[in-house]
Amino acid sequence: MKTLSTKKLAETVKILREEKGYTQEELGNLTGINRIMIGRIERENFTPSLIQFESLSSVLGFDLTEMFVEKERTDSFVALRSEALSNSEKEGVEKLFTMMLSLRQQIHLRRSFENESSHA
Repeated sequence: MKTLSTKKLAETVKILREEKGYTQEELGNLTGINRIMIGRIERENFTPSLIQFESLSSVLGFDLTEMFVEKERTDSFVALRSEALSNSEKEGVEKLFTMMLSLRQQIHLRRSFENESSHA
């Protein structure tokens, strides 16, 4: 499966912008993207919309498809066992499981309460 590489996009936008002698503000004016967003794209801190992505490609002259890289699909069983995950991903999985268990307990308590209320 191919996914957008924000790293590759950031590097490409910055290099081509500088090669063409544009400031972030000038590139923003040419593409219709706010200069602050241009900076965020170059820092991998913002993923442009499809329209913005196409505008960048057109103004800077790069092929959209070159910004996509092959990404391995991980086996969900492996992911659930927290293998091959970064620390922040592991924390996210733990938080998700905690939230799911909490929700399950709330549903169980609500059903118990509703059953008691209907029998009263």
